[in-house]
Amino acid sequence: MDDLTNARWIKSSRSGDNGGECVEVASLSGKGMAIRDSKRPYGPVLRFTAAEWDAFRTSVKNGEFGGLPA
Repeated sequence: MDDLTNARWIKSSRSGDNGGECVEVASLSGKGMAIRDSKRPYGPVLRFTAAEWDAFRTSVKNGEFGGLPA
């Protein structure tokens, strides 16, 4: 499992100035990704393999999550 101590976290450009309510992502070795809540930097982190991340990105681009409630 990747050590996230020195991870370079990037905040979403769509988060704007909304009081910090957004997610951050960091690249992992092997082209995987980690996601966390920017308000809880020491809280839980979701980790995705490169294949899982690619499948998620493809699903978002294809609008597969458009029917989810807000």
